[in-house]
Amino acid sequence: MATSAPPERRPGMGRFERYLSWWVVLCIVAGIALGHALPSVFAAIAGAEVARVNLVVAVLIWLMIIPMLLKIDFGALGSVRRHWKGIGVTLFVNWAVKPFSMAALGTLFLGWLFAPWLPAGEISSYVAGLILLAAAPCTAMVFVWSNLCDGDPNYTLSQVALNDVLMVFLFAPLVALLLGVASVTVPWDTLLLSVGLYILVPVIVAQVTRRALLRKGGQRALDRVLAALGPVSLVALLATLVLLFGFQGNQILARPLVIALIAVPILIQVYLNAGIAYWLSRRLGVAWCVAAPAALIGASNFFELAVAAAISLFGLHSGAALATVVGVLVEVPVMLSVVAIVRRSRAWYERSAAA
Repeated sequence: MATSAPPERRPGMGRFERYLSWWVVLCIVAGIALGHALPSVFAAIAGAEVARVNLVVAVLIWLMIIPMLLKIDFGALGSVRRHWKGIGVTLFVNWAVKPFSMAALGTLFLGWLFAPWLPAGEISSYVAGLILLAAAPCTAMVFVWSNLCDGDPNYTLSQVALNDVLMVFLFAPLVALLLGVASVTVPWDTLLLSVGLYILVPVIVAQVTRRALLRKGGQRALDRVLAALGPVSLVALLATLVLLFGFQGNQILARPLVIALIAVPILIQVYLNAGIAYWLSRRLGVAWCVAAPAALIGASNFFELAVAAAISLFGLHSGAALATVVGVLVEVPVMLSVVAIVRRSRAWYERSAAA
């Protein structure tokens, strides 16, 4: 496969993305209020299912994921060899550390330390949601994080493209393994259907569309479409959250502490995996412009896929779906803090690497 041209520097985080956590809070309030005011509407939406796939949510998920996958150039895989140390670090953290550390942290905190304050029947579902969150490496938002810390754009693009390919093959068996360890019954047919619907099909649609746009109008045509679809993706995400909290409203009002407790292992996992990736990069002599995005890619999650898979596997009303939504709630402020840490530690990193 031919190496693609070096990608242009991507823009930083827009105002809408910067305040995503506040939008999520508003969606929580709106969802709970609408769930109480319009129970028949939410019941009709919940009933619109085919083979355990909610049709309304499926459309919203595709509107979320496909615009993000349009940004990925799989031609960048040709440059993997140039950054093999940094890519090796991120692959190790994404696939050999993060899912297992999240399963361990979820079991430790939710299954043991916080168990007295959580509904006993939902604990395994919460842990399952955390596993789904950690088993999918982040895609589109990584470009934002990398740009904010002046990361190498070629490394970032090649790493994201490689992770997207690996997700097609590794997501289902890894999730099945960890859910089995967490004593959660794995509906293989639904899991494989989720991989097909929310990874394989969007990747194919996005790449066919991307090539058609580039062939007809070049990079400018693609940029115009991405600019137009960016708000659509975020609105679809927020609409999905309104639906989730509309169904989860009674549980949230009855147990407001649940969200805070679920957030604890997520926070620890982000800083743990970012730290591991950053430390390994320094030990291997990786340049800071690669080590910084490596830490961010190692720590962030593809929460859109996690939400979709949780809904398909466990349902709109499940604790797993709620746990993945908590991941959305904390993603932006936590990742911005990681960006600040790697930027402020640059002098230390480069001094230590040169020693």
